[in-house]
Amino acid sequence: MIVSRRWLEALLDRSLDARDVAERLTLHAAAVDAVVPLHQDLSDVLIARVLEVKKHPDADRLSLCLVDRGGEPVEVVCGAPNVQAGKTYPYAPVGAVLPGGLKLERKKIRGVESNGMLCSAKDLGLGADHTGILELDTRVLRRTRQTAGDTRRSGGRPVRRTDRPTACPPDRRRCG
Repeated sequence: MIVSRRWLEALLDRSLDARDVAERLTLHAAAVDAVVPLHQDLSDVLIARVLEVKKHPDADRLSLCLVDRGGEPVEVVCGAPNVQAGKTYPYAPVGAVLPGGLKLERKKIRGVESNGMLCSAKDLGLGADHTGILELDTRVLRRTRQTAGDTRRSGGRPVRRTDRPTACPPDRRRCG
């Protein structure tokens, strides 16, 4: 059986420590075989708010986005048709390494320098959808640097998380 710490936190309406949960589950319910971190390859990805979207001066299908990623806003060239000002998206800054090993560099795209990338589900290895960037349903506090796994300040759902596979003894009725 796999138990998600997020699910337990929602059920108990409080945050939990992974080691403490593993010990308590082993003592009271079922042995915890392992604590497995998921999506650790997304540690460079931030949650960012798009402040402004303008048409690219030299390309019909590109947009210039002013992105608040915590700190000074940066300009990002985006080719996704669904980008909107005021929405939050996964943002990979210059130097970030995405799943698959792609390392982002500052680049000029059609004459405009792009400082990172707004990401789709496919870019993050979270799905096959590459038709647009992944819109996040979370509120991001301005002027706060947040990773995709940080929920303390954003109140959002992390991309990075930890699950626990557990072994359930056959004599425990409540485990099945």
